[in-house]
Amino acid sequence: MKINRLEIENVKRIHAVMIEPSKDGLTIIGGKNRQGKSSVLDAIAWALGGNKYKPSQAVNADSTIPPRLKIIMDNGLVVERKGKNSDLKVTDPEGQKGGQQLIDSFVEELAINLPKFMEASGKEKANTLLQIIGVGPQLAELEQKEKQLYQERLYVGRTADQKEKYAKEQPYYPDAPEEPVSASELIREQQEILARNGQRQQWAREYDKILADLEKNENAIEAYERAIRDLKKERETLNEKRKAAEKTPAELKMESTEELERSIENIEVINRKVRANLDKAKAEEDAKQYRDQYTELSQAIDDVRKQKAGLLESADLPLPGLSVKDGELIYNGQQWDNMSSAEQMIVSTSIVRKLNPKCGFVLLDKLEAMDLDTLREFGAWLEQEGLQAIATRVSTGDECSIVITDGYVEGQNGIFAKEEESAPVATGWSGTGF
Repeated sequence: MKINRLEIENVKRIHAVMIEPSKDGLTIIGGKNRQGKSSVLDAIAWALGGNKYKPSQAVNADSTIPPRLKIIMDNGLVVERKGKNSDLKVTDPEGQKGGQQLIDSFVEELAINLPKFMEASGKEKANTLLQIIGVGPQLAELEQKEKQLYQERLYVGRTADQKEKYAKEQPYYPDAPEEPVSASELIREQQEILARNGQRQQWAREYDKILADLEKNENAIEAYERAIRDLKKERETLNEKRKAAEKTPAELKMESTEELERSIENIEVINRKVRANLDKAKAEEDAKQYRDQYTELSQAIDDVRKQKAGLLESADLPLPGLSVKDGELIYNGQQWDNMSSAEQMIVSTSIVRKLNPKCGFVLLDKLEAMDLDTLREFGAWLEQEGLQAIATRVSTGDECSIVITDGYVEGQNGIFAKEEESAPVATGWSGTGF
């Protein structure tokens, strides 16, 4: 629904203004400062938006007559506010009465209060878009999942870097055994050798004793002739024992524990090398595992981002090139602060239309920030999209559809003309859009 005609009397700086905006495109209300341009937009917002948009000083300071507002929509609906209390009267094309609820059904609030959207934060703009295309909850869930995966990957990546750095700093000893050497094993082996050597010493002592006994026996034979027979028998017995006790020189050779003693002394040095090698290998293995995990998380993040992109691609977006990325509104790859004035207006107007497709108009204030080329670009887009925009601009140039001076439209006649004795009466008025 669009505005066909509006009549405003005694509102703020306005004395009497009648405007018939272009059905499609841009209708620019021009004029110098403090002439009543913004008062026109305030009056429209009040008429259609209700008393919450009523100006704090609604009555023209030079008039004692209450404000009168009348807006005729393109479907024949008439909205009026007049009288001491500015009572609302809504009449539909069939003559039936209505109220603010009927107006609210086709007027989008942002259409009469666009600064509310344009001055919102990037996140708030993005949330508005996600709300109207119906993918807000799903995208929020994917955003949270991506954030968690990113934080996890960040931790894993840092840990992998630390492990790799630690592994590189560790010395490596190629001559060290794979496992730590046990001192108890070496000591046990040493004790076994010492035990065997003790046995050999015992054998030697026994052998020496036998020899001594033989010598004593032989001496006894000489001394004790009478006991020679017994002694000979004893000698034979001893000789037999001697033969049994005799060992080869190789068997009696003592084993050396010198090498084992050196190993025991060096065991801590050896084990230190072994532990260093094991630490290095462990760090390298940990780093590899974290790198593998990092790769898996990167793939998971890519998958989530693809889901987000797919979700937005399949959504019914109000404008080609419009999207949301990292919680920010994006248009043709640019965030809000990098968009041109025309692009910002196009995005805002598209979202307003999407919020309420019944609302075919939008109010825009202070378009003097746009140069003429940007105005033409924006106006052409509005016409192409079949949208109506009523805007103000501090200018009296040809780009203005009408020019307001001292609360009146220049060149307007009838009850809406400024009464001046020397001023010629205007012959007509055109609401042609820019």
